[in-house]
Amino acid sequence: MSLTRDQTRTLALAALGGALEFYDFVVFVFFATTMGALFFPPEMPAWLKTAQAFGIFAAGYLARPLGGIVLAHFGDLLGRKRMFMLSIFLMAVPTLLIGLLPTYAAIGVAAPALLLLLRILQGAAIGGEAPGAWVFVSEHVSPRHRSFACGTLSAGLLAGILMGALVAAGLSAALDEATMLAWGWRVPFLVGGVFGFGALWVRRRLHETPVFAELRARQALASELPLKTVLRAHPSGVALGMLLTWLLTAFVVVAILMMPTFLQQQGVPRTTALAANCVAIVCAMLGNAAAGALADRFGEGRVLAAWSVFAGGAFWLLYTLAPGAPALLLPLYAAAGVGVGITAMVPSVAVAAFPAPVRFSGLSFSYNVAYAVCGGATPVLLTLAMRHDPLAPAQYLAAMAVVGVGLGLWVERRSRAVGAAGVGAAVA
Repeated sequence: MSLTRDQTRTLALAALGGALEFYDFVVFVFFATTMGALFFPPEMPAWLKTAQAFGIFAAGYLARPLGGIVLAHFGDLLGRKRMFMLSIFLMAVPTLLIGLLPTYAAIGVAAPALLLLLRILQGAAIGGEAPGAWVFVSEHVSPRHRSFACGTLSAGLLAGILMGALVAAGLSAALDEATMLAWGWRVPFLVGGVFGFGALWVRRRLHETPVFAELRARQALASELPLKTVLRAHPSGVALGMLLTWLLTAFVVVAILMMPTFLQQQGVPRTTALAANCVAIVCAMLGNAAAGALADRFGEGRVLAAWSVFAGGAFWLLYTLAPGAPALLLPLYAAAGVGVGITAMVPSVAVAAFPAPVRFSGLSFSYNVAYAVCGGATPVLLTLAMRHDPLAPAQYLAAMAVVGVGLGLWVERRSRAVGAAGVGAAVA
């Protein structure tokens, strides 16, 4: 049985809103070099400026747990849709303000301080976005279609990254470096503020999830602090969610967000790197939808393990071969993009690890804490590690592919145990 018309509409609108909000959150990374030059002292070494800019980008991840926990708490008690609306409003305002910020040349150290503050506010807002969106769509479809729904939504979130890459590529092609430094860098953030309010309008047309509506009607909402229940009664779900999130951050942050900068550092022209990144993101969107559909058919654990092997191998070939062979850049980056489809199984498995009354809080806590640590530290640590070992990014994703295989086997074993328990209960 396929998705109904209402389910398809809900999924499409949720994905569109998520794309607009994720654009706001990630567009910063595509201008990391420019932001470093503008918001830090001119005498600072170029590599340190880039590392500092990535550090401010990472601060958004560090702020995610607090925002995610608060929004998830009220999402479990007051409704998924309300928090879905609030998160986008809280994202649009700081994005718009970043586009209006004075630079280091105008106000000195206050410039990076204000940039850091606004980035933290963005992180607090996005903390409730991805987990809230995955819970929202998964509760609008049957468990048989959960992986496809989460994979399609993840493709929508990647569309936001694609919009950021396209804007960066377009501005790089249209403006010279002096113009970019003068005012061009402001354009993506001002546009992002408009996108944010557009997403808010889109989400007004969504309906509360049937699962939450039933919980509210039966007065079966969480009777105590939802996070307290999660930590006391579902530690294995938290551990699984955190490990899956670590896997997700590795491939999204390194293969999609940081790879254009890595390519430029290895001599690939900026416009070429950004154009190839756009192709990779499109392939990642397709990979998410395909992986989700396959996971619904063959099992999330099996597909997760197999896709991890492919993703790790594809990125290794991209990173080691493409810089020295321009003709291979697009096909190898496209293959690595398909490998990022591994992220389709992550939310689907994590959502199922928590019962409905505390599902939002459980997913948000495990996802955001892990993303804050892993996603926040990865850009800075890899930038520093590359000074000693240029292959550090490829080695890191190869190791994460092994982790992905292990997680896939864990999920498969867990699914069989649940299935056996269900059969035993039915026989009894």
